[in-house]
Amino acid sequence: MYTSFALKTRIPRTPGPRSKVQCGAGAWIDVQLNIMSFLSPQDLCRLGSTSCYWRAAVQDPLLWRYFLLRDLPSWTSIDWKSLPDEEIFNKAFSEVSDNALYDYMAIYKRCCPQGRRSLKSSRPRYGTVTSFLQSLVTQAEPRFAMFGPGLEELDNSLVQKMMTCPEILLVAGLPQRQIHGIGSGVSFQCNNNQKFNIVTLYSTTSVERRRAREEQAVAVNKMFYQENSTVGDQQSMHYSVIAQVRKVCEVVDGFIYVANAEAHRAHDRQEELARISAMINPALGPPNRPLLVLSCVSDIGVKRIPCVYVAHQLQLNLLHQPWMMQDTVAATLDGLLNGIEWLLEEANCKSAQ
Repeated sequence: MYTSFALKTRIPRTPGPRSKVQCGAGAWIDVQLNIMSFLSPQDLCRLGSTSCYWRAAVQDPLLWRYFLLRDLPSWTSIDWKSLPDEEIFNKAFSEVSDNALYDYMAIYKRCCPQGRRSLKSSRPRYGTVTSFLQSLVTQAEPRFAMFGPGLEELDNSLVQKMMTCPEILLVAGLPQRQIHGIGSGVSFQCNNNQKFNIVTLYSTTSVERRRAREEQAVAVNKMFYQENSTVGDQQSMHYSVIAQVRKVCEVVDGFIYVANAEAHRAHDRQEELARISAMINPALGPPNRPLLVLSCVSDIGVKRIPCVYVAHQLQLNLLHQPWMMQDTVAATLDGLLNGIEWLLEEANCKSAQ
């Protein structure tokens, strides 16, 4: 709970005796902030629109920092434009280098899903017209390479559920053409009738994956080979993809990384970042291809790491192309369509440029 003690630490106190008027004003501000802490951010914004006094009062940075820390774990998606600085929620308010640098109210509005949706809906209408005109032109299905530990470590198979859940995602066909021995993947169709192709890349064979799950061991990843490099006096981890995977990376329009977000498992996020970087290496294809990260758990009841924390663990802020992280459940496909819609929109925008 947002205690009055925490709020009182925000109010500056002058040394020495104070008059009754000063004491009364300070107490009123304490009570005022404490009451506002029980309002929702939406109600607080409405309150700020009633007068100049309340507009200034509702912008208290400690109040909005509280909302930010409270609500971050419940947000189901985050993207490259809205990921908040890690320093904001890793340091105490008094330890932040310069509190004036952070407009917590603006950060909250930019990061929260409702704020991102309102920004998206406020785009110029000609963008919708352009998308409609593009839909009239016959285009090749966008293709995406899907990979990551969440495909192989979870108790429920995300791919199997995608193949057997037509009410959410319709399988539009299994093309026969091959991409350098890897396979051409599966064509799906969204509710808006747009088709797309997903090439699923596994790190090992199905037998090796099953054995690793039974033995609770980590299978050797055969998609990458490691190259050690030295930066200064330190060794840095660097991966490259094998020749077959390289051919896939050269032709796809974007990437889907399935991260294991289950809280009870151990994760090597540094190694994951190194492998993501190897796949999206701009030397392997057009730059700025979108990356969708599915922060996936096996079932609804499994405790998950909040997607904002997973994004920081993977250091996605270091990437130079558009990305989005979306909470997903393998057993029900919850959240999957939201991520796919974003990926298709980014891929279509890029192809129109």
